[in-house]
Amino acid sequence: MPTLSLPLSNLFRNQEGFKRLFAHLKSLHTRSGIWRVNSSSTPWVSSSAFVARGRADPVGQLTAGNMCTRSSGDKTSWLWSVYNETKQQTQDLIPVISKNFVNPDTIFANNQMSLQDIEIYGFDYDYTLAFYSSHLHTQIFNIARDILINEHRYPEGLREYDYISNFVIRGLHYDVQKALLMKIDAFHYIQLGTVYRGLNPVPEKEVIAMYEGSHVPLEIMSDYYGKSSHGHTMKQFMDIFSLPEMTLLSCVNDYFMKHNIDYEPVHLYKDVKEAIGDVHVRGIMYRVIEADIEKYICYGEQTHAVLRKLSKNGKKMFLITNSPFDFVDRGMNYIVGKDWRELFDVVIVQADKPGFFNDKRKPFRRVTDKGVLLWDRIHHLEKGQIYKQGNLYEFLRLTGWRGSKVLYFGDHIYSDLADLTLKHGWRTGAIIPELRKEIKIMNTEEYVHTMTWLQALTGLLEQMQVHQDPESQTVIQQWINEREEMRLRTKDIFNIQFGSLFRTYHNPTYFTRRLSRFADIYMASLSCLLNYDLQHTFYPRRTPLQHESPIWPEQTSTGAINIPFQSHSTTPKPE
Repeated sequence: MPTLSLPLSNLFRNQEGFKRLFAHLKSLHTRSGIWRVNSSSTPWVSSSAFVARGRADPVGQLTAGNMCTRSSGDKTSWLWSVYNETKQQTQDLIPVISKNFVNPDTIFANNQMSLQDIEIYGFDYDYTLAFYSSHLHTQIFNIARDILINEHRYPEGLREYDYISNFVIRGLHYDVQKALLMKIDAFHYIQLGTVYRGLNPVPEKEVIAMYEGSHVPLEIMSDYYGKSSHGHTMKQFMDIFSLPEMTLLSCVNDYFMKHNIDYEPVHLYKDVKEAIGDVHVRGIMYRVIEADIEKYICYGEQTHAVLRKLSKNGKKMFLITNSPFDFVDRGMNYIVGKDWRELFDVVIVQADKPGFFNDKRKPFRRVTDKGVLLWDRIHHLEKGQIYKQGNLYEFLRLTGWRGSKVLYFGDHIYSDLADLTLKHGWRTGAIIPELRKEIKIMNTEEYVHTMTWLQALTGLLEQMQVHQDPESQTVIQQWINEREEMRLRTKDIFNIQFGSLFRTYHNPTYFTRRLSRFADIYMASLSCLLNYDLQHTFYPRRTPLQHESPIWPEQTSTGAINIPFQSHSTTPKPE
């Protein structure tokens, strides 16, 4: 069984180091006008915590009254002594934390869910059952670029641009009218430093001037499915297939700007969108994959093992995909074998999701093995048969598969999962391939060291901001600068341009907000199911709200426990 992602203190084999750091940060608050090492309300730490280390903590020897009479040099020295003590406490934790890793094959829960309750498993095909190598994105980029040149009469010079595999990440927003690509957090704020026009970053001052700040109003955000429509000027790229589209948009914008070509950004966006769409709609991408299936499809054996496991345990399974039957058949023959259809109770192709989940008008049509559409009315969805189009309401009527006994997996949070969880009560599982890479980065010593000190320094700043004299503010500003440098470093370690898929510095990304709302569970690939038995219950971590009393010390906003509001004053209270 893989190790689950746990609160920070739970990752420690020995929690004493963390407790000492927490006590140290807590000691920076005043109670009754006196700076204390700890208070009796802290159940995790004894009053001799620091003395046991062979030295008395300098903070515990200073009262607020003394602070007012000390010289500026003494005060500056005191602030740096607190800083150094906190840093030492943090460094003591690094070897302990570094021995504990998050398993990339873990299934993570946003909502409690037991596999024991799941009777029916549903799947998307692309990037769910079938995983593709990075070679496919290069091909999609090249083909769409050539369509722009040959059919839309874009400049031949665009052929100089090749696909940049590490330029963009999923979940970015694109301002269609301003031709800007950016990352937005869960509160609709732009992460400054991640706004790009073409292949170049836009200065923060220019971004703030254009948007009158860094907040993006709701009325110009992308619509429910992340699209730019009905007055929405933002498009959110949620599909893994959108990575080459974002890169092509950036390259074309870059070329036009470098060559001082006047252009309308809306037309450019629509042309690129159409060119990328043609790669799919015309079947070009399907033919590319079928011509060299071993080059493009990955992890076939693991997908096969998951399907066999579910079948062996008597679970019903179905497939709903937007891809055509011939393409799916070739891929599933490679992944599972020619008998793949025996594993599925229902197979639906060219479903036209997300319309499939909302449009009640389209009936199902049966497709022969040779791809011929039949005209007979569908009264039953039979095992071994292939069906095209249709709609979810008819699917529910014909199968009776309703509610929380159904678990559906897909990679597109909007098109695959949103309607199912909001309107129909199915349980949903998001496939997020990027998880593996990000967790491996999070397990590195560099990341652990940076994040542990970043959090400790943030706590220090939170407490010391009450000192408003010039000398203290000079010290605190140095800490703020150091914190900003570390925040930038934690972004760059994932992706130099846009950072992590899941965070904008400390806040969740807009992508993460949608993921937590529309997916009960999420994982890097279906193969993660192989690590769990089918009776397993997934429990989300109980993360305290900001006003709730925490159970674990690392869940505390520093100084939030039993600290009077008056303690934020540097003036001692009269006895």
